[in-house]
Amino acid sequence: MMFDTHCHLNDEDIYPRIDEVIEAAQKTGVKKFLVVGYDLKSSQIAIKIAKKYQCCYAAIGFHPTEIFDLPEKDFKKLETLVKKEKVVAIGEIGLDYHWVKEEDKRELQKTYFIRQIEFANEHHLPICIHNRESNEDCFKILKEHTPKYGAIMHCYSGSVEMMKELVKVDNFYISLGGPVTFTNAKTPKAVAEEVPLDRLLIETDSPYLTPHPHRGEKNEPKYICLVSEEIARLRDMSRKHLDDVLYKNSCRVFNIDDEE
Repeated sequence: MMFDTHCHLNDEDIYPRIDEVIEAAQKTGVKKFLVVGYDLKSSQIAIKIAKKYQCCYAAIGFHPTEIFDLPEKDFKKLETLVKKEKVVAIGEIGLDYHWVKEEDKRELQKTYFIRQIEFANEHHLPICIHNRESNEDCFKILKEHTPKYGAIMHCYSGSVEMMKELVKVDNFYISLGGPVTFTNAKTPKAVAEEVPLDRLLIETDSPYLTPHPHRGEKNEPKYICLVSEEIARLRDMSRKHLDDVLYKNSCRVFNIDDEE
């Protein structure tokens, strides 16, 4: 059994054919999906999906590139959404310096990152972290505003050394996706080999970051098996044992019964 801990079944390219996407993934062994929001609308759709499909859960929040000109009423709406059934995380939240170069906008990202960490702590939920080209500021914020109920470094792209520092924090997880399968991806492969097994998760980030050998296609949860296969190869362990451990890790951080 596998748990796709970060996918966007709420994406406009996937949502219209969600039934076939879920069915195809289930045939490859995916039992659960975390549908992750990135703005108000996508968070609402994530909740709608979680309500309709027993295998799906929702994360709600504002992506760091979606917080500019964000109406306060939209943020306040999270107070209502977080109480909905099967909302199990706040995300994806964080910092993105790849697309945002202006210092004032980066400062605004920091403000909303901290605000959403505090929101998650208030509601006893873990966070799903987006961190792109912002390591120093991201880790500084996490140190000063510690997530109290778990944190997942979504599609982790940092170094082995940074990973080792992160997992020193209780209930902090490293999630790997398609890039670990790329033939020239030395750092993700090294992380996959060295991350403590009880702190590892896998994801697809569908429809993005499609694993090898399907790069260039739209990603789907059915391809998470390729991520699992590569990590099992790198760690020289059986796929079944790896999948069993990662499934339990996923259910633990999101406080979901692994027998459901």
